[in-house]
Amino acid sequence: MAAVWLVTRLGMLALLASDGLGVGGVGHEVQLLYRHWYGLFADGTFPPADPAWQYPPGAALAITAPGLLMPWLGYTQAFVVLTLLADAAVTLGLAVADRSRLTHGAWYWVCALPLLLHLPLARYDVQATALAVLALLFLKGRSPAGHRLGGALAGLGALVKVWPALALIGTPRGRTTREAWTAAAVTAGALLAVLALGFSGPLGFLRGQGARGIQVESVGGTALAAARAAGLWPGSAEIRYGAYEYVGPYVSTLGHLFLLLTVAAVLSLVFWRLRATRWTEATPLDAALAAVLLLTVTSRVISPQYLVWLLGLAAVCLTSRRTVMRPVALLLLPAAALSSLAYPVLYADVVAGTPLGVTVMVLRNGLLLAAAAVAALRLWRATVTPVRE
Repeated sequence: MAAVWLVTRLGMLALLASDGLGVGGVGHEVQLLYRHWYGLFADGTFPPADPAWQYPPGAALAITAPGLLMPWLGYTQAFVVLTLLADAAVTLGLAVADRSRLTHGAWYWVCALPLLLHLPLARYDVQATALAVLALLFLKGRSPAGHRLGGALAGLGALVKVWPALALIGTPRGRTTREAWTAAAVTAGALLAVLALGFSGPLGFLRGQGARGIQVESVGGTALAAARAAGLWPGSAEIRYGAYEYVGPYVSTLGHLFLLLTVAAVLSLVFWRLRATRWTEATPLDAALAAVLLLTVTSRVISPQYLVWLLGLAAVCLTSRRTVMRPVALLLLPAAALSSLAYPVLYADVVAGTPLGVTVMVLRNGLLLAAAAVAALRLWRATVTPVRE
């Protein structure tokens, strides 16, 4: 496994070094944007009125962390090194969970992440995924200290990327939930207080969330692209908030519809938790994957790096023999490969809405919708549907 990890990661590094595949420029977000934000954080402020800053305040930790290595490395090189260390931590954690050799979560992660080519090395989503995966692995055990540590990691992850908070959605009722949720709240609250004292404007990112449109790679964006290709919609794609979004008639209405779908997904998760009666060691893992999938497919934005989260959560599900998410994990593999085709390989076609670009996005988002539906159904059947005698 170590040899496969090393070879695949060297391949990812080679792709990042050349960075000319498809539209190219995958590394520019680190080289230009993250590096610029790093300078602002060094001055004690969050990015003021920057429409590209769409992240919770804990993201500052991931973006400033390369400064620890900058006496020896440039910012981009230091960022990539820390990303690889987070990747290695995920691999090691999964390998320890797989030590009985009856599960294959670590192998899934090691082999699946390269399907996203070099993109994972140029975003901080591997670091956020590491927090969620390690949180779930600690929650999987029976130790109260492990439950508290898992909760603390989920709370930290929530301030880094929001979605790792969903690692707690499936904790068993009672003591485990109290321990984990309390630790998460205390950790998130303490970190937010520190950031508020040390920096100005830590919650400024919230102002831009309501104005986000329909990103071209989202499910809604695929519907608009297909309508445009059929001559039924006259809109176009423009760069807004650091990504290509559609502008034109009905975009605002569709955006509000997807917000309602997101609310419905959250309510469905609450309803599931209230109705669930059976818990196994795999339930917190399965619930986290199902929850993130539901919120992903109902989002107005599906950036290609979101697949890093889903692959990580699928991998941690596969560390349990009692998981019901194996079909979901299989669906995510071609979805990840198609995501790489969409960006960066065929991104010009995706933005232009050519037949090839639309086909790739229909297939990728179709797989994500199928994965979300299968995950929700299998989670419900495993935990709520009465077992026939």
